[in-house]
Amino acid sequence: MKIRSALIRIHWLLATQFGFDPLKLLRSLRGVSRYLHDLSAFRKGYSGRILLKPCLQDWHGEGGTTKNEYFWQDLIVARKIFEANPSRHVDVGSRVDGFVAHIASFREIEVLDVRPIHAQVPGVVFRKVDLMQPFAEGYCDSLSCLHAIEHFGLGRYGDALDPDGYNRGISNMAKLLKPGGRFYLSVPIGRERVEFNANRVFEPFTIIERAEAAILHIEELTVVPRTGQFYQAQLNEKGLSQLARVAYNLGIFVFTKQKP
Repeated sequence: MKIRSALIRIHWLLATQFGFDPLKLLRSLRGVSRYLHDLSAFRKGYSGRILLKPCLQDWHGEGGTTKNEYFWQDLIVARKIFEANPSRHVDVGSRVDGFVAHIASFREIEVLDVRPIHAQVPGVVFRKVDLMQPFAEGYCDSLSCLHAIEHFGLGRYGDALDPDGYNRGISNMAKLLKPGGRFYLSVPIGRERVEFNANRVFEPFTIIERAEAAILHIEELTVVPRTGQFYQAQLNEKGLSQLARVAYNLGIFVFTKQKP
């Protein structure tokens, strides 16, 4: 298991940080013979000009993927917001080409991010805001932050280095909500650690305790394993302890802002 974990990390480093994906190379090499065979067969029935632009891997894939945790996260939370129909929804740092686009397809959304976004998108207002610093109070009745708080304070996206950045972020985001407002927060959960400077992984207890300190009450926790088969976690000591012992899952927390 340790060897497999090490190989996964090495592959991630080579593919995402240095632009070399050995698995992709192997899949491409496997497709060369089929490409040449198909090209030869196509030429026999076509007399026009052909430009070569080989796509060597698409034979082996499905029509689309539903195993990615971002797919399920974006879909699950977007459906919850659609059903809740809040007056004003604000997002902090979630994926623009996934979750934000989902929401903008049926309602207005305001996006706060430490990085500038200059695009003009119908239904979306972008603001450059660092949520490790106070921004506003009672600003909205619905708030999301998906796969983002684990990066706060690690400097990966140009934010200031701050070992307590995630805690400040949760506190400042809680202030954005009006009493009764709902907060959708997703983070990696499992054995607690910092994987510098990529992200943190939190024990579920850590997130719940920080949220409770900010007058947020947990309503539910959806767990999305890497397989994509999501389920509702038991919000008790036993259920949360089990989640804290595994290496990694994605946790989607739903909190409600309490009255002071």
